[in-house]
Amino acid sequence: MLFKHSISRGVILSAVCWAGSFSMSLAQEKTVLLDYHFNHEVKKDKSGNEIRFHYTWEDQTLNGFSMLGDIFKKAGFQTKSLDAAPTEANLKGNDVYIIVDPDNTKESPTPNLINPEHIKAITNWVKAGGVLVIFANDSTNTNLVQLNELMKKFGINFTNKSRNMVKDGKLQIGEVHIPAGNDVFPTSKIFYLKEISVLSVKSPAKALITEQNDVIMATAKYGKGTVFAVGDPWLYNEYVDGTRIPKEYENYNGAVELVNWLKRQIP
Repeated sequence: MLFKHSISRGVILSAVCWAGSFSMSLAQEKTVLLDYHFNHEVKKDKSGNEIRFHYTWEDQTLNGFSMLGDIFKKAGFQTKSLDAAPTEANLKGNDVYIIVDPDNTKESPTPNLINPEHIKAITNWVKAGGVLVIFANDSTNTNLVQLNELMKKFGINFTNKSRNMVKDGKLQIGEVHIPAGNDVFPTSKIFYLKEISVLSVKSPAKALITEQNDVIMATAKYGKGTVFAVGDPWLYNEYVDGTRIPKEYENYNGAVELVNWLKRQIP
């Protein structure tokens, strides 16, 4: 009986230790939330059914973010999406929130627009320690008006000036050079970004990467949180899969470095 009792106790202790280790593992996992509300493009499949496309985790075509999602997962993140409008309740508990290419009437007949309530929820979430990522687009392909109402809280403005308008296969027009000593991209040297909105910044924002005096990427600290902004969806599959652009453009490496930097910004 004594022998059986000692075995039972050992089993119980092992189970307790395993459960504690498992709960700690869950607690350490970070969450990245991708907006599906402001970016909500649909198209019809071969059967005539409407399906989502453009910048979603699930989309493994050139238009999707499946590869970026895999990079987040490898860094210890759980990927989630948000179909509803952002509120303080549904943002709570998430570490990184990504808004990509908010729809304009060209992309959706009735786009979901960013309004003051959304701005309040997002800014409060960032102030409390959230990490906000904005991948916009050039002014003809996204809605910059309401997006800028949000971004002015952080000292960032997406301008109507577009650059890197690649034509006739001249990829060098899309080159963006990374300055040495860059905190976000410590090893990358050159990226490819096409048709982007140039940024203007003021405090608390800071220019991260400039090209010919145009601000391409910017960051800002806001309360306990952090903001990263670029005027292009940039890291969708087409430009990180290594087959569409020459190898000297380090977009995949940039995606890995950005994800690692975002993780370090989480309080």
